[in-house]
Amino acid sequence: MTPLTAHEAVTRYFHDAADLIHMDDGVREVLTSSYRELAVQLAIKRDSGETLVTRGYRVQHNAARGPYKGGVRYHPTADLDEVRALAALMSWKTALLDIPFGGAKGGVEIDPIPLSSSEKQRLTRRFVSSIHHIIGEYRDIPAPDVNTDAQTMAWMLDAYGSMHGYTPAIVTGKPVALGGAPGREQATGRGCVYVLEAWAQQEGRDLENATVAIQGFGNVGSWAARELVRLGAKVVAVADAGGGVHRGDGLDVEALLAVSKETGTVAKAADTDGVDAITNEELLALDVDVLLPAALGQVITGANADEIKAKVVLEAANYPVTPEGDKVLVDAGVTVIPDILANAGGVTGSYFEWSMNIQQFTWPEEQFNERLREKMVAAYEQVRARGDEFDVPMRQAAFVIGIERVAEAARLRGYV
Repeated sequence: MTPLTAHEAVTRYFHDAADLIHMDDGVREVLTSSYRELAVQLAIKRDSGETLVTRGYRVQHNAARGPYKGGVRYHPTADLDEVRALAALMSWKTALLDIPFGGAKGGVEIDPIPLSSSEKQRLTRRFVSSIHHIIGEYRDIPAPDVNTDAQTMAWMLDAYGSMHGYTPAIVTGKPVALGGAPGREQATGRGCVYVLEAWAQQEGRDLENATVAIQGFGNVGSWAARELVRLGAKVVAVADAGGGVHRGDGLDVEALLAVSKETGTVAKAADTDGVDAITNEELLALDVDVLLPAALGQVITGANADEIKAKVVLEAANYPVTPEGDKVLVDAGVTVIPDILANAGGVTGSYFEWSMNIQQFTWPEEQFNERLREKMVAAYEQVRARGDEFDVPMRQAAFVIGIERVAEAARLRGYV
């Protein structure tokens, strides 16, 4: 059987939830299609003088509940289908967290690792110059995603400002010195852990000494690891694109951060202090309490889901489990905390930052984290309650809440 594309898979998740609430076909057609999809050619001169040509995308899925909101990723797989899928997920995510945004996503089909900083800056500025007419602080607000960061947002901020004037709220995830919010960088990883804590409390589980495997050690995975260690959990395995490491009695997360920063991969920490090398595939199959996929999508599929031994899969990445893999996990009794809930701390933190920029007032980080925990725990409790009501897993419950809220806003506006 031909594997589903990313957008087909996300749409299947949508219909599974829509069936529960008997959504009519007309509303489904509106909510499963994008309002606008922009594809642009991006050509820049490399430092060598050669010309690099690639494609960039901005998909605006739905804005019934507020301005479009979604990150921008730089990755070879960031084609139109993937960006379209991720934009739809953002619509359901922002609605689930009940923040006044719609859903969008951006992507550039490129591996940014070989690019110099100046080349990445030129690429970013060219991308902004190509999409500036469809973004804006009350229209569409980009943010960091895979292979983009606060520096990327600073370049986007400046490129947009050169055309439209000083507009700090045009992007979120910025450096604090340029209007970013203290706590925003950590928000996605921390939000994941806040949700896991809420689940553990409700289930009567103790996260102290719980074993955790993390695939992906970028912004999300690394901050989740630090938060988990703070709670007394044992991060026993970590992997990134360069490979992974494992230590049964727990890894030194701070040491891993130093190795990753210096060498570009945690894999270089192998063969020190009882640390063994491990592949990404081996990490997924470890017998741990919590598996935290925090890298790319579609890593747990129908082909490998039966190898998962974790009791809980916490979807820190977007769409890490395919529908086929999800069915296998659910049938095996594995708890899956879905991406539109688990990793929603990022967009929630972005909402806080955007609000601060609009008001020209900055919260202390303690207040940021307190509000973030409140939003994440409230969303978790609503998902569990809806799951109990329909007797369905958390993914379906989360989608039901999200699509109901978007459908209601669209109905009130008069276009469904």
